[in-house]
Formats: sequence, structure tokens, C-alpha cells
Amino acid sequence: MRTRSLCFWLCFFISLMTLACTSTQIEETPLPTQAPLTNGGQAALSRGGGVADDIRALVESGIPDSLNEALDLIRSRELGGSEFGRNMNYVIVTLFKTLYPDITTTLPVADPLPNHTYTQIIRNVAQGVYIPAPADSPDFLEYILPFLAFFSPSGAKLYAIALPDIRRAAELNPDSVLPPYFLGLIYEHTGSLKEARSSFERAVARSPACYPAAIGLARVVDASGQKQAATSMLQEMVNTYPDNMAIKRQLALNYYNNQDWSHAEPAIAEILQKDSKDADFTLMSARVLVEEGQLVQAQSALEQYAPINPNNRLYLFLRARIQAEGYRNRDAALTYLRAILKSPMVNDEISIYTARLLLESRREDDQNEGHSLLRGLLNEKDPAFSVIVLAFQDALNRKAWDEAAVYLDRVLEENRSAYLLDAYKIEDARGNKQAALAYAREFYQQKPASEEGTLALAAALVETGVHDEASRLIENRIEALSGGSVKSQYYYLRSCLRDNDTEALEDLRSSNFEDPRNLMALVGLFEVYQRQGDERRAVFYLKQALALAPDVPELQVYKQQYTSELSYDPAG
Repeated sequence: MRTRSLCFWLCFFISLMTLACTSTQIEETPLPTQAPLTNGGQAALSRGGGVADDIRALVESGIPDSLNEALDLIRSRELGGSEFGRNMNYVIVTLFKTLYPDITTTLPVADPLPNHTYTQIIRNVAQGVYIPAPADSPDFLEYILPFLAFFSPSGAKLYAIALPDIRRAAELNPDSVLPPYFLGLIYEHTGSLKEARSSFERAVARSPACYPAAIGLARVVDASGQKQAATSMLQEMVNTYPDNMAIKRQLALNYYNNQDWSHAEPAIAEILQKDSKDADFTLMSARVLVEEGQLVQAQSALEQYAPINPNNRLYLFLRARIQAEGYRNRDAALTYLRAILKSPMVNDEISIYTARLLLESRREDDQNEGHSLLRGLLNEKDPAFSVIVLAFQDALNRKAWDEAAVYLDRVLEENRSAYLLDAYKIEDARGNKQAALAYAREFYQQKPASEEGTLALAAALVETGVHDEASRLIENRIEALSGGSVKSQYYYLRSCLRDNDTEALEDLRSSNFEDPRNLMALVGLFEVYQRQGDERRAVFYLKQALALAPDVPELQVYKQQYTSELSYDPAG
């Protein structure tokens, strides 16, 4: 991997600054206008002195090209058998394998001196043990090498304890990319994103070839809310280093974490082509496939993951989703989900999904359990918006209009256009007709092609007495529609504008013809015939209405009125 041309990095810098100009303006440290020198590693040889000083300067720079340059010097000067050469080779090999594993280069066989300080540090690193440097050490590498312990899978991620040593290393060698890169990691893992970003930018500015720092920069840009900027940075890096799997892994993670499933799928698949046994990416692949509705393929990925960790919560959650969404087996899904809920630290996504399944059940016990789970989510400090949406939808489904109204302002604030029709229904049901009209009109103005929105506006105009506008809108739609249930609803609305029963009956019959299951038309026909004293026809339409909606309170009143007539069966 070689540094790119001046033109490339200027373009990359310009693209970074453009993408960063989102809602939050953060000043970025510009990338260098001059790429680091490579042939002979001249930039790293500014200290003067003999070849040993030259080699040490190249190693301390931490740049891949300089590390290779140091190896070349050790080979060409036949220093590989000396104590100094063995030590430096061991340090270089460790840096390459730890920081730059995706770079293909020829490395010597490590032959460290058993009792040398660097050897002892690197052995501790291999065990994930961080031991600070002596406070009075003048050796840059004694401050830098212990930090590699944090790259070990077994290493405790207590990054902050290394902060004094890395700051001291930065003082000893202000030109190295390693101190700002490591400082970036410390600040990132301690939640200081502004400082992390500044540190990563300094490392990249010193050498764009330090791609781990560029990856870190993309991570903190994403964590700061500039998700598109981070994605663009990673995409540009992939174009620059097309064979670098570390960058591709981060780009795949970026797509996945931002729920960009269509881009995540091929990105994750490429990672798995290189390493089909990567457990994390296998599970990520299953998640993406579930989100895209490819449930058979997702099941295959889960079968592959099962022997690794069958108790993993995401694994169980995806199993539950396949049962619920693929096989419509709510009980099997709930078995998985209840097992997850018994464990501590269950995330809201799983709890919300479980609550939704329970609330959708027809069993009263399930619904009660779902409401209990939902109440627990609502009682959390600052509940997630998805929890508010679930509570809102549950209230709508139960026609608990006053309860739904409690959440209305919040959902409208978050995504106004998505909930305007719900706002219309709530205010209409609560008798706030003018408010309902305002919501219906706003939705219609945003989406005039929406038939549902047009119907809502027409109904609101009828109910608020704006008959001329209602009539024009209804006539236009009746003429435009060829037939069906939607046209049936417009016929019903037109019947509400009629001044006499004769014209109203004509519209109601047309409505009933277009959709025999239109409850409003059936009730309208019943009411007209009732007014006219035609009991036989009135009861005929009342029976049909009760068959469709036996629990509607209004119909229950009519049912009590016509108990004997409804029970009469001429065939009996």
C-alpha cells in the first residue's frame, strides 16, 4: 500500500469538508498538501546520526512505507543478526501484524532477544496486559509498544490508563503517526468524540497511509451524527485501497449500523467470502437477510452460526422473527422472545418487538402481558420514539382516542407527514371536527394523489358543513373512478349532502352496489328505510350491518330496538 498523489488527497480533503457541512459544523484539520516522502524514507531521517538512528526514526514514524524502509535497511546492511537488528525486526513485525494486518509485505522471522525490554513488553502485549513505561524512560517505543495490548482480544479495554504514556510519546516524537492515532482511540473509547476526531485527523494529516487512523476518523464522524459523511469517507478509502479488508469491514459495519440493508448485504457477503467462519459477520448477514425478507437464506446463515453461540440474544431474536414473519407462528416466536427477556440488559428493539406480537394476539392473557411490557418501556427515563409509536398504535387499534391523543404531539413532531391521517382520525373521533379538517387538508396538500387523504378531506368537509368544496371534490372522484370500494365511499359521502331521502337512497344503493360490505352504506340504508317506516327493508340492512360489525355501540342500540324482528326467521 503506497501513499497517493497530491491531487488525490487534495480531492479527498475537499470531499471531506463538503460532506461535513451538515447540520452540525465541526472544524476539521485538513489533510496534508504534500504526501510523505517514501524513497529512502527521507522524512523520517531528519534526526541525523548513523544507520541505527535512521532505522529507529523510520520505525518510530509508524508509517507502513517507513517500516518497510527500515526492514530494507536492516537487510541491506546485514544487521538482521545483530542485537539491534533483531530487536528492530521484532518491533516492526509486531507493528505490521497489529496495526497493518491487511498490508501484504515480506516480513523477517522474528528472533527477539529474550531479556530485552521490547521483548518483555511485546510478550505482555500478546497476553493483553498493559504495563506502563518507567516514568523517566527517554525511549519512545517503551511508551508506544505497551498500548498494543489493547488490540489483543483478551486485553482489558481500559484505554484511559495509557493516556499519560501516549502524551509523553507525543512529546518525544511529534512527527510520528502513532501517538495521535492512539490518542484518538483513547478519546473514542472514553466518549470524548471531539478530541478523538482531532487526534485522528492529526494522524491522517501526518500520513494518509495510516489507514487505521482514517478508519477511526470515519467512526467518530459517524458517531457524531454525520453518517453520510462517514460513509463517503469509507467509500473513498475503499476506492483508494481496494484490497484492504479492514476498510471494507468498517464500511460494511457502517452500512449495517445505519440500517442501510441494501448496501450492507453485498458488503458483508464480500467479508464472508474472505472468511466464511467470521461469526460476527455471519450473524450480521442473517440480520440483513431478515430485514430484507429473505427468510430462507437468513435461516441458513443462522444454522451456520448456531454451533458458535446458540444463546446469543440477536441469534434468538432473529429466530423469533423468522417464526413470526416467515411461518406466522406467534407462539414459537414468543418462546424465543420470552427466553431473551429473562436475561439482563435486553435492548428496546427486542422488548418492543415482543410487546407488539403480544398486543396483536387475540388472547387476552397475551394482550395483558403485552400491555405490561409496554408500560415498563414507557416508564423508562426518556423512552425511545419507537416505544412512543408502539403505544400510539396500540391506542389507535383499541380506538382509545383520548389515550392516542396523549402521544399525538410527539409523533407529529418526529415525523409529521407520516401521522397526519392518524391525527385526523383521532380528532374526528373525539369530535374536534375543525381540527380534524385542518389535519386532513394539510395531508391532502402534501399528497394530493393519495386516495385515502382525498377521502379524509372529503369526509371532513362534509362533517364541517363545507358542502360546496366537498361536492366538487366528491363529484370529481366519482367521475374519475371506474368502480370498487373506494368509489363506494364517495357515493356514501355524496348521500350525506343530499337534501331528500330519494336522492340519498340512490347514492346509498350505488355505494352498496360497489361494495356490499361498506358498513356506512348499510347503516345509511337502514336509517333511511327506518325513517320511511319500511321496517322490512330496514331490518334487512341492519342484519347485514350487524353481521359485519356486531360490536359497534351504535348498532347495539338498533339491535335492542329490533330484537324481535332480528330473531324472526321466515324459513323456520
